[in-house]
Amino acid sequence: MAVLSLIFLQIILPLLILLAVGAILHKVFALHLKSFSKLLTYCLLPANTFVNIYQSRMPLAIFGQIILFLLLFSTFSISFTEIISRVTKMDRKTAATYKNSVVLMNSANYGIPVSQMVFHANPLGVSIQLFVMIFQNLLTFTYGIFNLVSAKSGGRSVIKELFKLPMLYALLLGLICAGFRIEIPPILWKPVENMADAFLAVALITLGAQIATIRPGKPHPVLYLSTFSRLVIGPGAALGIIFLLGLDGTVAQSLFIASSFPTSRNSSILALEYNNHPDLAAQAVLISTLFSTVTVTLVVWLAGILFPVTT
Repeated sequence: MAVLSLIFLQIILPLLILLAVGAILHKVFALHLKSFSKLLTYCLLPANTFVNIYQSRMPLAIFGQIILFLLLFSTFSISFTEIISRVTKMDRKTAATYKNSVVLMNSANYGIPVSQMVFHANPLGVSIQLFVMIFQNLLTFTYGIFNLVSAKSGGRSVIKELFKLPMLYALLLGLICAGFRIEIPPILWKPVENMADAFLAVALITLGAQIATIRPGKPHPVLYLSTFSRLVIGPGAALGIIFLLGLDGTVAQSLFIASSFPTSRNSSILALEYNNHPDLAAQAVLISTLFSTVTVTLVVWLAGILFPVTT
């Protein structure tokens, strides 16, 4: 219990404080969230991606393990939500929103800050979370969109959206510079590093402001199933896949923790844009984020016990 309290105080509570700061600032000043989103997407997040990938020097074998895990985990999540939606006889629109609320995780402005706090002295752990984030973005603009409006969105528009993601290019550049041991001149490295350092606080403040815009309303009947699927079934399945693949150490810790994050804000945005039960999607983001303060704490604790990092 003492260890759990320490994890909560050192990792989750600082996160909650920054979320609260963002929510309060938005209530008082009505922050322009689109500007914050652009700042994160086109400046701070790419810088953070490049710095962590460059510093991690990730071996090719580990990269292969991560990709295999993500493919298996996403396949399970998609199949599981498809089965549950049919067994419970959800209508098509409810099913689509439910599936996205489980499959799409908040791997960016929730996941990366948590990983940076957990792996503050281990760049590899943060780099793995960055790969998870990139993969989740790919899922959002493929499965997430087609799941809601497959008839309205063609393949070309999806590919266009993918190539607009600057963190994808930052990831590739980081891999190239790390692979060829390219030294970055201090005059360039310092500003990039400063932007990377700014990501954590700005991302959490922005997320807090976004959550403040959500109106809870009357709980949707599928909300509890969605929250349980995302925060309990997801990490449980991830743990099984990790054991199946024989992963351990930092790789196993990072992937297990990455599977425990709450519903992505993108699932709510997509539901609102295409009018697919936006109330359920918004509630899923809010409730899963609140309950994740408990479940993520437990997962971080379990990850340390099950997959100790040897030095």
